[in-house]
Amino acid sequence: MNTDLSRLPVAVIGSGPVGLAAAAHLLERGLTPVIFEAGDSPAAAVRRWGHIRLFSPWQYDVDAAARRLLTGTGWQEPDAETLPTGTELLEQYLLPLAAVPAIRNALHTDSEVVAVSREGLDKTRTGGRDTTPFLVRVRNADGTTADHRVRAVIDASGTWNSPNPLGSAGLAAPGEAEAYAEGFITAPLPDVTGRDRARFAGKHILVVGAGHSAANTLLALGELAEQEPDTRISWAIRRSSAASVYGGGDLDGLPARGALGSRLRTLVEEGRIELHTSFTITGFKSADTLTVVGTTPCGETQLDVDLLVPATGFRPNLDMLREVRLDLDPAVEAPRALGPLIDPELHSCGTVTPHGARLLSHPEKDFYIVGMKSYGRAPTFLMATGYEQVRSIAAALAGDQKAADDVELVLPETGVCSTDLGGSCDTVSSCGTDAGADQGDSACCGVPEPAAAAPVDSCCGAPEPTAAAAPAVESCCSAPEPAFLGIPTGLEHGRSGEQGN
Repeated sequence: MNTDLSRLPVAVIGSGPVGLAAAAHLLERGLTPVIFEAGDSPAAAVRRWGHIRLFSPWQYDVDAAARRLLTGTGWQEPDAETLPTGTELLEQYLLPLAAVPAIRNALHTDSEVVAVSREGLDKTRTGGRDTTPFLVRVRNADGTTADHRVRAVIDASGTWNSPNPLGSAGLAAPGEAEAYAEGFITAPLPDVTGRDRARFAGKHILVVGAGHSAANTLLALGELAEQEPDTRISWAIRRSSAASVYGGGDLDGLPARGALGSRLRTLVEEGRIELHTSFTITGFKSADTLTVVGTTPCGETQLDVDLLVPATGFRPNLDMLREVRLDLDPAVEAPRALGPLIDPELHSCGTVTPHGARLLSHPEKDFYIVGMKSYGRAPTFLMATGYEQVRSIAAALAGDQKAADDVELVLPETGVCSTDLGGSCDTVSSCGTDAGADQGDSACCGVPEPAAAAPVDSCCGAPEPTAAAAPAVESCCSAPEPAFLGIPTGLEHGRSGEQGN
């Protein structure tokens, strides 16, 4: 119990972008990290969404300490203005960073953290707690477990493996677990036009959700349906209108979303995507196909589909932290001081306040949750935010409280929703050449005319209001310019300002 804590390493759970950045900052501060990755390779979750293009260009995707660590290794930093895919992020940044000897020697793959506690003390014991080493229990690939003694814990394990349920009230719908087990419900963000193509071609696919993940999947399915005409696409949302997904509506304060909203709206208006609004899932029945039971303002309805793609967001898995003294916001399950700053009832894609060790601290001294998991159920996390979090925490663990408290965050003008959603000039190598499978049709060398805004019928026959037409996007024949979409940083806006939620 009297172990000199300073001689022990700092545990980092997860080797995604923020976890590896945490290790880089710890090394720069003279501290020793030990990194536990549940997957069989660094940043294993990133590989699963590698076909998706990030919302932010490279200049916001590379951590400063990681960049310094990579200096002298022969690493070539990507162009600052380019928007990488997940695979490009992995191959051009995360894997080279994980290969740096100081990080490679600290990284343990196939090592799932199943519990965090204090050595010899359960959650109820207080005496000597702050000076007792943490105990991190790890399950290895062969099923055995090992306990590791560490001086501090940084949980950067993310939320990828904890998607929100599809049912209402935050609960799984009856039959949902069985539908997952029988393969009718896919993982989030499947690679529809790539490695998962055969699973989707010629099938009736239902996408559930009203965010960027849903939009990207729907656009990819639209591309697939052009090549595989038997493919049928349905889209269900709880909202009474999809206008906020298309962009341009006054209710959410979003500016026009350019290519994404324009293309998605066109697919719906042309009947290539069948939109079901005000649709709340109440159950699933699995047989040869999946029957999705839902309620609408017109009563109960059923959709028979071959596959369902969930795009309803994620939540943190807190099971491994049962013996840690946490102080979480009761609504979003983020650290209590951070919760009100990111609550989606008040905040959408703006208002990213710089924060570090103080706001992320818990009653459990030297324990921190960072990255996507630190935002709990809020969907507004930005990678650059996580980099500033771990910079501050490393400073605090090294005893430099002034540096830990001196937090700042420089964000793109359009905040965390800035994104290229298909058609910005840096995604194509030449006019008419598609550079990424998830990009769909390029807006290069002339902008397609927007489709006429025909009303879309709701279940009761009342026309759904359509979004205002998006402004024209500049041709790629001029100087390349990445398209940033979203609302300005600092502008408060969330669900409380939307109608029909």
